[in-house]
Amino acid sequence: MKPIWQAAGAALRPLVLPAILLLAWQWASGRGASAAYVFVPLEQLWTGLQELLADGTLALHVAASLERALTGLVCGALLGIATGALMAQSRVAERLVGPLYHTIRQVPLLGLVPLIALWAGSGEFAKLLIIGIAAFYPTVLNTFEGMRQVDVRYREVGAMLTLTRAQTFRRVLLPAALPAIITGVTHAQVFAWLACLGGELLFAAAPGIGSLLLASEQTGRMDVVVLSVLVISLLALVLNLLFTRAARLLVRGRSA
Repeated sequence: MKPIWQAAGAALRPLVLPAILLLAWQWASGRGASAAYVFVPLEQLWTGLQELLADGTLALHVAASLERALTGLVCGALLGIATGALMAQSRVAERLVGPLYHTIRQVPLLGLVPLIALWAGSGEFAKLLIIGIAAFYPTVLNTFEGMRQVDVRYREVGAMLTLTRAQTFRRVLLPAALPAIITGVTHAQVFAWLACLGGELLFAAAPGIGSLLLASEQTGRMDVVVLSVLVISLLALVLNLLFTRAARLLVRGRSA
């Protein structure tokens, strides 16, 4: 059994770098007025956080971003899984859809923004479309690859049991490709969150963390800008942990 001081040291080790960064930040904020504007003093950040929590501003924008990101993720992932499965099961669909998919996914998402704005405007639908496209790409690829790499013996078992094509898909291919599909959805979550923030920064006409960040920059509230960045990072970390944990539980439950 490790001594108490060793256990405490192991627990505190991950906090060393953040503590150093906080000390460096506070030191930089005291190097004059211009430095304090860029490196907002920690006490000012704390005051700004209390203000955002007290009037409900932070909760409003966080809830809007999470709802937007998860809605776009669900829509894009479901369509991506369906498209990937269709391409994996139909040579005709692969020849028709595959080249177009592989061509468009090479275009950076920001490169599609002018077209999306032209076709869908700058409202909520445009933001959801950007998020949906970001989630669509990885789920298509992982679903397609997962189903194509299913062991041929599973298919032979389905044939021996005289399963129909729909039954083979539901009982053989889909369960076998589930780990790859889950991985695709996990990756899609990351891209969906990034696309959500990007859409809010580009079309800042509704509540959202990106909109709060942009509005704060325009009004010179650097404390809110820094807090918005910290909240974005924290939410990204929490979402990633939740989706990763859920993916492990699903895969473990399937193999149990």
